[in-house]
Amino acid sequence: MKVSDKGLLEICEHEGIVPAPYLDSVGVLTFGVGHTAGAGEPYPAHMPRGMPSNLDDAITEVLGVFRVDLERYEARVNREIKVPLKQHEFDALVSFDFNTGGIHRAKLTKAINAGDPQASRHFMGWLRPPEIRKRRTAEMRLFQSGNYDANGDDIPVWRVTDDGKLAGIHSVMDGADILRRMGRGLSISAPAEPGTWAAIITIIARLFGGKS
Repeated sequence: MKVSDKGLLEICEHEGIVPAPYLDSVGVLTFGVGHTAGAGEPYPAHMPRGMPSNLDDAITEVLGVFRVDLERYEARVNREIKVPLKQHEFDALVSFDFNTGGIHRAKLTKAINAGDPQASRHFMGWLRPPEIRKRRTAEMRLFQSGNYDANGDDIPVWRVTDDGKLAGIHSVMDGADILRRMGRGLSISAPAEPGTWAAIITIIARLFGGKS
């Protein structure tokens, strides 16, 4: 299965878009749409700091990294869940794993595979840090009923300082623009992907005007 457009925007709304490395609420260096070193290259620690000089192009690069990450987490959920899922259930689980990396060891997974009708309660077994409760509740509700919280617009783009701190919302993006840039939907041409992660890092460095 693949994440739906609504599911993709749900993750974007939960994560926000940050066009430079920043420290998240538990001190993990993160970039773009929730991308950390745990997701693989490009590694945030090796990326330029501070707001890019060309924000529009930087967001395009952020979404390119997000596309690759999303495919990785889709594959993880497809591998670990052994029973058929509805689209909204799959979307909720990809959001959960994207945030926790725990799909392979969660009680939630075991309960779903065992056919437990109350399996969704195990979303709430992952509540660290405490402020993540709102997201876990939204994921559980999405799994249970198909209730997508994301309204398709007002996805925040955050400012970030040179020392990796979030500094308020810079602007917002419309969901349709995010989907277009990611090559989603009919009659949309997917943006060319760089041949290597080294190429991505080089391009991003140029966008930041050579800052390091």
